[in-house]
Amino acid sequence: MVADGVWFAVGNGTLYTMSNTLVIERDEDVVIVDSHVTPAAGAALRESIAVVTDKPVTTVINSHFHYDHAFGTQAFGDDVQVIGHEYTRARLAIDPLDDPTYLRSLDRFDNTLAEVEARLASADDDEREGLEIEASFWRAHVESQGETDPVAPDVAVSERLTLYRGGREIQLHWLGRAHTGGDLAVYLPGEKIVFTGDMMLGRPSYMGDGYVGEWAATLANLKQLDIELVLPGHGEGFSDLRIIDYVQAYYNDLHAGVMRLKGQGFSAEEAAARVDLRHHEDSLGVSELGADLLAVRRIYDLADGVAE
Repeated sequence: MVADGVWFAVGNGTLYTMSNTLVIERDEDVVIVDSHVTPAAGAALRESIAVVTDKPVTTVINSHFHYDHAFGTQAFGDDVQVIGHEYTRARLAIDPLDDPTYLRSLDRFDNTLAEVEARLASADDDEREGLEIEASFWRAHVESQGETDPVAPDVAVSERLTLYRGGREIQLHWLGRAHTGGDLAVYLPGEKIVFTGDMMLGRPSYMGDGYVGEWAATLANLKQLDIELVLPGHGEGFSDLRIIDYVQAYYNDLHAGVMRLKGQGFSAEEAAARVDLRHHEDSLGVSELGADLLAVRRIYDLADGVAE
């Protein structure tokens, strides 16, 4: 519990908790932000909420459209209200199972299961029990992915929406493009808590669908809120707001460095290998030359007008 009637379910990378969820209790019901990665994970989340409150979950807020945050919504039933940004609604309403980021995850999880099963085949007795549990776990995850029927928001936010029901003020802010085109910051002004999804982690986020050249400005808007605690979509919450400054500086330097290399005629692959962000080691632990290739390709595609 991070405040009276507010819980932060921190993911640990497993089947049921690949991402974080904010649980907000109101007088008669519960609002959650993000619903986990699959229907099975959403069901596990629903059951865990029942441990702390017997009030029904009536509202699911999508921080953004990515599968690991939004594909568990169907577990909460047909009557739940789903709220998200207009961009998120569009992405979840039109072929979400063909989204490239999601399809890459399917390959990654299939490969993980194959690796675990290969290790199990040659395991000794001391290792076998743990590997059998791990393999069973990943088989269940792959199976649950096949049951996914993504739910698009039925309430779409443009820039801001405030929920006042049930003795709790919940503000939804679109602050600009960042991790996706439709990231929402969910802000509790009474508690001075903000759930940021993947717009702001305690480190740089996945950038394959992002807007790196705009991200720092979006985070500057985030800092205009009166915040005492940031709850990200992955990892632990933090109250040291200097972390936002560090991540802003990283995105600015990444974008400037990649664009400079692009202007010198380097390919995205070459730029990803050459861009030097090691001066962020003290603040963010960046110790190796280069950057994520998907992030660099995204910067190139936006600059070339082949991505939106």
